Amino acid sequence: MSEIRLSTNPYKGTRDFYPTDMRLRNWFFGKIRSTLLASCFDEYGGPMLESLDLYIAKSGEELAGEQTYNFEDRGHRRMAIRPEMTPTVARMVAGKIGELNFPLRWFSIPNMYRCENPQRGRLREFWQVNVDIFGCDTYEADLETIVSAVRLLTAFGADSSMFTVHISNRRFFNDVVSSIADTDIEGCRKISKIIDKRKKIPREVYENELKALSMTDEQIATLDSLYTATVEQATALCPDSVGSAELLHLFEMLKKIGLSDYCCFDFGIIRGLDYYTGTVFEVFDNAPENNRAMFGGGRYDNLVGLFVKNAKVSGVGYGMGDVTLENFLFTHNLVPAELCEKKVLITRFADVPYEAYMSVSDKLYALGVTASVYLGVKKFGKQIDYAAKENYSHVIIMGGDELAANSVKIKNLATREEKTVALDTLTADDFN
Repeated sequence: MSEIRLSTNPYKGTRDFYPTDMRLRNWFFGKIRSTLLASCFDEYGGPMLESLDLYIAKSGEELAGEQTYNFEDRGHRRMAIRPEMTPTVARMVAGKIGELNFPLRWFSIPNMYRCENPQRGRLREFWQVNVDIFGCDTYEADLETIVSAVRLLTAFGADSSMFTVHISNRRFFNDVVSSIADTDIEGCRKISKIIDKRKKIPREVYENELKALSMTDEQIATLDSLYTATVEQATALCPDSVGSAELLHLFEMLKKIGLSDYCCFDFGIIRGLDYYTGTVFEVFDNAPENNRAMFGGGRYDNLVGLFVKNAKVSGVGYGMGDVTLENFLFTHNLVPAELCEKKVLITRFADVPYEAYMSVSDKLYALGVTASVYLGVKKFGKQIDYAAKENYSHVIIMGGDELAANSVKIKNLATREEKTVALDTLTADDFN
């Protein structure tokens, strides 16, 4: 009977993260976290498992069933591994609605799972930066959310030539489409589904689907004109719309704070989920080889009401996946060549007691210097090779003579420079 060998590959749509991969992830998650904290967003977390009903209430039975890894637990409860964070944070806000101090500025970086076909920028397991503001009904929260998205990307060195925030408004969309197509809110919803997939289907299919909803050629032409309209031209069609006023205020303020180069009006931005009620936006990578929407979000005023009757807590936010962010950073050469922090390898010699090296390690630890003692005893050259391959910045050399003199030699592996320092005077600056 042949011996069974298990596959070394991870489950399809998931990834292994070796130390080199984790250095990259820790670098960009660390930069994201520090950027959001600097803007007074507070970090929160939630459980990996939620009731499947949570996602059914938000997206419907069919979509929730198709997109989630779900199962029945031993208590016969229908559970799901979270495919997104918005329902969880809405539940959390609702759970302590009487205790929280609004407005809230929250963010999280959880990992999630979606049962879908893996493709570029989309995997089954992924991490997502979620940024939300709760409890502010005016356009200022929309503005702050968009500002935070711009800050996240510029924190990596990106500029307005690399990405653009495409902005629209669902209230405005419903008003202008209702006016053009002479339809009700349900008709607007059906038209929005067609517009949302406009760039993914042939023009003929797009027109035929609109005509199936009783739109005429003239109405379709009017709709088409909005795709290239400025915010002023578009809002002029429905000047009394609340959405028009929100758009004009938002773009006026974006101009005043110097973000006009990063943002544009785009009537075709729908954000397919029906719970969006006001401002919607998507951030596009402008690189020709990666020209796509990286992430997006918008205003959702009704989610907390799923948990608390008559709750009136507005929300606006977005989610940015780690896969699309990584693609963006590499596409625009925004990943530093060297991600490792300075770290020191304490090399060993057979004539020096191991405890002497551990004493040096303790001293470096107390100084705040990242260091470790080489494990095992090999020729000095092999230890230097190990240090170079593991991205150590410096090595400490302490043979019998150095031990007797209570000193060490410090070698900079990048410059190959070497100096002798007394242990009693050793400081963190010796490794700069």
